[in-house]
Amino acid sequence: MSLKDKTLKLCSCNKTIALDAAALGSALKLGSPITVHTELCRKEAGQLQAALGDETLLVGCTQEAPLFGELAEAAGSKAELRFVNIREAAGWSAEGRQATPKIAALLAAAALPEPEPVPNVEYKSGGQVLVIGPAAAALEWAKRFSTNLQPSVLITRVDGGELPAERSFPVWSGKPVRVSGWLGAFEVEWLQENPIDLDVCTRCNKCIDVCPENAIDFGYQIDLEKCKAHRQCVAACGEIGAVDFSRAQRARKESFDLVLDLSKEPLLRMPDLPQGYLAPGADPLEQALAAAKLTQLVGEFEKPRFFLYKEKICAHARSGIEGCNRCLELCSTGAIRADGDHVKVEPHLCAGCGGCATVCPSGAMTYAYPKMSDLGVRLKTLLSTYREAGGADACLVFHNSESGRERVQAVGRKAVRGGRGLPARAIPFEVFHIASIGLDTLLGAICYGASQVVVASTMESAHYVAALREQMALGEAILNALGFEGSHFFLFEADALEKELWGLKPAMGMAKTATFNLSPEKRTTLDFELDHLARNAPRKVDEIPLPAGAPFGALRVNKQTCTLCKACIGACPESALLDAADAPRLRFIERNCVQCGLCAETCPEDAIQLVPRLLIGAQAKEPVTLNEAEPFHCVRCGKPFGARKMVDNMLGKLDGHSMFAGDGALRRLQMCGDCRVVDMMENRAEATIFDFKK
Repeated sequence: MSLKDKTLKLCSCNKTIALDAAALGSALKLGSPITVHTELCRKEAGQLQAALGDETLLVGCTQEAPLFGELAEAAGSKAELRFVNIREAAGWSAEGRQATPKIAALLAAAALPEPEPVPNVEYKSGGQVLVIGPAAAALEWAKRFSTNLQPSVLITRVDGGELPAERSFPVWSGKPVRVSGWLGAFEVEWLQENPIDLDVCTRCNKCIDVCPENAIDFGYQIDLEKCKAHRQCVAACGEIGAVDFSRAQRARKESFDLVLDLSKEPLLRMPDLPQGYLAPGADPLEQALAAAKLTQLVGEFEKPRFFLYKEKICAHARSGIEGCNRCLELCSTGAIRADGDHVKVEPHLCAGCGGCATVCPSGAMTYAYPKMSDLGVRLKTLLSTYREAGGADACLVFHNSESGRERVQAVGRKAVRGGRGLPARAIPFEVFHIASIGLDTLLGAICYGASQVVVASTMESAHYVAALREQMALGEAILNALGFEGSHFFLFEADALEKELWGLKPAMGMAKTATFNLSPEKRTTLDFELDHLARNAPRKVDEIPLPAGAPFGALRVNKQTCTLCKACIGACPESALLDAADAPRLRFIERNCVQCGLCAETCPEDAIQLVPRLLIGAQAKEPVTLNEAEPFHCVRCGKPFGARKMVDNMLGKLDGHSMFAGDGALRRLQMCGDCRVVDMMENRAEATIFDFKK
């Protein structure tokens, strides 16, 4: 859908944005200048109301989106309202008058159809919350939760807190062992350490009355440092059995919808905690904020299923031998775990960062929010519109949809009193999470005409910085080797974005931009991009050396030790290693190789070595022979069935073995499979296991 199918409403925000109506109309191919308003949210609001009968309205303002939505609701309008920020992103800048190409690009991208929805992951929470922590704080928060939630308490330390007079919620004590799960489905395990089981205790106070050391108070837990083991409390408790110094069953486990962890050190330690689990520590203000958030997590919720996984091409493992663990090592929520030769992703724990897809060398793990094909359409539309409108040296600025967006808008908002805003060539590009920006996205942006790509990092993305820098270094190595001069990829702290962007010198981009679309298949996308870069490169090269860990490369085979057993072929998940039907031959297609190392780990002779590099041209897609050998011919029928070297090695190792005593057994090893069966059936006099007594 183009802008011609939409009603466009632009506002200069009290003439603080320099909008060239004629130039924008021409750049967007509208056939006429665009009407520019000055106070669309105030005295000209009636003109927006008059357009609410149209099918789709695209409004160049995000600040007043709530107001415009209210006007549409009051009018009973069924129009689709879309909003795009052109003020902070483009108009409010020291180069605001040169920002027409950027404004046109932002409007064109905003007019694109919404990506197809992805499946949802559902959560159900009934409000059962477990408060874990010291007695005083945990019991106090449980009392406050009683009006809105269904609280329980796990006391981890006795610090003077008294149990309430009424048993209005369950109270346990013990040492937490494990917390697992997600919103609506947490499991908490702990060990009952104190001799008094609070779940059994009737709070009759007999134990308090008889204890000679006053080691028990109204928290109904024994201070073991004071206790002298008189055991009078045990006798006083009697048949109730709440006091037991030699309890055999100490393990406890319960399920909850929510968890408030008041421990000094959180029980879950990971960069992104699961929804429904909050660990504010000892700070009262942080505890109050966490408690307020928990009260809102009751009901049914859903979120997108952010990923797609194709286990067939996953390079994690084969036959119990591990290869690639990159997604497992990067995942910030613990959502990914090993599952035999593949991995398993728990969608309820997935936070949607996309980092697993970024580092996956094969494309087995892909990001679905949005799909790469949808992201590619946005990139192509944005950059082509910018270029056709006269823009040059485009610099894409990727940022996330929360704190990153705020930081980018803050740069534009402060383009007064010394601030400069965003440069006219710096085009903001919002994504759900910056960890999803991998090599395929970076090179795709360059192929579509970007001079540079900047990723704005915030505190939430700190866990992914190393992986992002690795992707950028790989892309930079490829571009520089092909002769594209300058620095193309940057990761900047969002708070320093204005200073860094104005200090950037444009890098060399594509003279001829790409026309292909990005594919949902990662390796296919990279093939398109690498071929386009190579065809249009200032420097022609045949091979580019890459750092260790790169997802491209060759294999070096030691022909002296390789016996052509072909175990490596069976281990390769990407069909990079191939057999040959006519002779003992190991073949290799370099472009298919993801350098997972499964072949090298599987090889019984340690004859394979990884060689990270990028081979340019059609030769990378053609099979080459890594090793071949003289075939061994069946001694009975003459048919070739293996490598002579492998058979000779086998005969040498088995010669003299009791299981192969006599010429017949060794000779049979020199036969093809069919002749071996025939020979066994013909040789009736040969001893079998039935000839030996027990």
